Amino acid sequence: MIFDELDKKMRIYEQSLDQIILPETYLAARLDGRGFTRLTKEICKFKAPFDEKFRDLMVETVKALMDCGFKIIYGFTESDEISLLFSPDENAFGRKVRKYNSTLAGEASAAFSLALGRAATFDCRVVPLPNIEKVQDYFLWRQEDAHRNSLNSHCYWILRKEGKTASQASSELEHKSVSYKNELLFSRGINYDQLPLWQKRGVGLWKEPYEKQGFNPVSKTTETAIRNQIKIEYELPIRRQYAKLIEGFLT
Repeated sequence: MIFDELDKKMRIYEQSLDQIILPETYLAARLDGRGFTRLTKEICKFKAPFDEKFRDLMVETVKALMDCGFKIIYGFTESDEISLLFSPDENAFGRKVRKYNSTLAGEASAAFSLALGRAATFDCRVVPLPNIEKVQDYFLWRQEDAHRNSLNSHCYWILRKEGKTASQASSELEHKSVSYKNELLFSRGINYDQLPLWQKRGVGLWKEPYEKQGFNPVSKTTETAIRNQIKIEYELPIRRQYAKLIEGFLT
């Protein structure tokens, strides 16, 4: 069989499940570490509930994703997950979902593994969002997830350090209110409100312009060029202020 005929015939099967993100639809992506509970607690033994070394690995992974060929205008990370917001005019790979998922998961896995020094993997899902309000809602949702996870994690590990088993600690916190968990920590000498904001709100990254001085060998003069650098924000705002920050990347 002639190759061109076989190629045309077989690509139908390869592309049979292709999904395209419609034009004029806002685009986000969420990546999660695969098996990271075992990786962080059993294999690498990072400090619980939060470890700055692990946080920095996640931040470096976001930075790599923001420089891997896509038009990513905002990155957010909390715990072992990453959320990315794409420029409205992003059109790489014809907006095919499988290409975004596979490429971003591969880039994240490679970047994190190289930084850590051992193999680690991420999965990825593309999140189409119809308007700016839903984009804001998405990132407000992920930030609230960071807050809930942070509060639960601090309580859980306090109980574990007191000798409770994983099952006992989880059962004690099940269906308990936010005020109960805050009081649990306070009774052990921890004021949750005074903990580092990055633990409760996640970390945000975006590109900002800056001026760079350079020497022009042709004109033999010093010239100023505008470059972009990634800003890392460890003290993100919340609620309305955070929604306004997200809106600013799209308007």
